[in-house]
Amino acid sequence: MSTATVAGPRPADTGRFARLRTILRQPGLILSWAVLVTVLLAAAVPSLFTDADPLRASGPRLTAPNAQHLFGTDNLGRDVFSRVVHGTSASVEAVAVAVLLGLLIGSLMGLLAGYFGRWVDDILMRVVDVLLAVPALLISLAFITALGFGTVNIAIAVGIGNVAAFARVMRAEVLRIRGMAYIEATTFAGISRLRLLTRHVLPNAAGPVLVLATIELGLALLSVSALSFLGFGAPPPAPEWGSLVAGGRDYLATAWWMASLPGAVIAVTVLSANRIARSVNRQQYVSV
Repeated sequence: MSTATVAGPRPADTGRFARLRTILRQPGLILSWAVLVTVLLAAAVPSLFTDADPLRASGPRLTAPNAQHLFGTDNLGRDVFSRVVHGTSASVEAVAVAVLLGLLIGSLMGLLAGYFGRWVDDILMRVVDVLLAVPALLISLAFITALGFGTVNIAIAVGIGNVAAFARVMRAEVLRIRGMAYIEATTFAGISRLRLLTRHVLPNAAGPVLVLATIELGLALLSVSALSFLGFGAPPPAPEWGSLVAGGRDYLATAWWMASLPGAVIAVTVLSANRIARSVNRQQYVSV
């Protein structure tokens, strides 16, 4: 007599559901993802959140937050919520360019220094040491002074300030992978250095570097907002998160919402990015 067997869940399905249950038990992580998705939607399609013109007056001057103006109005009668929403695009684009630039340049420097060693390592790591000796914000200020004002120049300056962190992490991973047996075997097999770097070393070293990129998102947003606050961003009346805070600092006593609410948006976004980065870092550690 044959007995029927009931197929149990496949290991991949079990792992996927276990990961989903773990995420659902972390309401802070879910809220952080919701904030980040909302920010990305506001950057891509600001009309989903407001139809007010961010450059023209839409109500009385210095109106407190209400149902019509969620963040109130500024000293010119412009809707602050609309300016925050429309300023999201410039801030998010600057952060993305800054992190991507730091990731590409730093990873390339770390890859070459870790794999070739000797004088290549000495030269590149001395450059990294110089960058690490100076605070990243000061490096960004130096480059933005040389490049000129503007959101794109802010992104480039912040990206250059983040190069050193990516270079060190990539170099450490390449040094670890370079000493493994399969790398030595492929070297003796006659595989070219370019193929070895692109097909074997780089894919295995990319994990921690990508985790660092998620961590740098919050720091880059703070740096971009700080430079915009100092007046190095897009010229008025173009809205940016940092410049909105700067524009409301003279009205803190009479119109606290002009600076406080855009500043709260920056703080919540940075905290959400850091929460997601901690989760990604923890998953990377567990997988290793």
